[in-house]
Amino acid sequence: KYLGNVLNQLSDWLMKSVVQQLVLVVTSVATGEVLERWVFQIEVEGDANQQGTGAQKPEKEIQGEIQAIIRQITASVTFLPLLQESCTFDLLVYAKKECEVPTTWEESDAKYIQNSSEVRLRSFTTKVHKVDAMVSYKCED
Repeated sequence: KYLGNVLNQLSDWLMKSVVQQLVLVVTSVATGEVLERWVFQIEVEGDANQQGTGAQKPEKEIQGEIQAIIRQITASVTFLPLLQESCTFDLLVYAKKECEVPTTWEESDAKYIQNSSEVRLRSFTTKVHKVDAMVSYKCED
C-alpha cells in the first residue's frame, strides 16, 4: 500500500512537472545510519501535458536507455559495500513549493551520508524529462 500511494502521487506530480528529485535512502535498522543514497535528478525538458506533440523520442529508444540504467544499477553490487545488516528504505520526493503535499506525508531531512563516496550513473531522457542518477554510499572505515 505504501509504495502504491507513493508511486501514484509521484506519477501525478511527474505529469504536472513538479518533481525535481527522487531519492531512495537505505538505512540501518539497528543504528538508523544512512548506508546508501540513490539520487534521481529530474529536469523537465518539455511539457508533460502535451504528449503526442512536438519532437518525440521513439519509445524503443527510451526503453533502451531505461534498461541500460537498470543494468548499471544491478551491476553496482560490484562496487557497493555488502550490507551485512538489516536495512530499511525511505523515498524522498523533492517537489516544487507550489505543489500540494498529501497530509499523510511528512517532512524529512536530506539524509546525507557522512564520509561517503559517490558514483554517477547513466542518464536518460524521454524528451519530457531528463533523469540523471547517482549513488552515494558509506565508505568502509
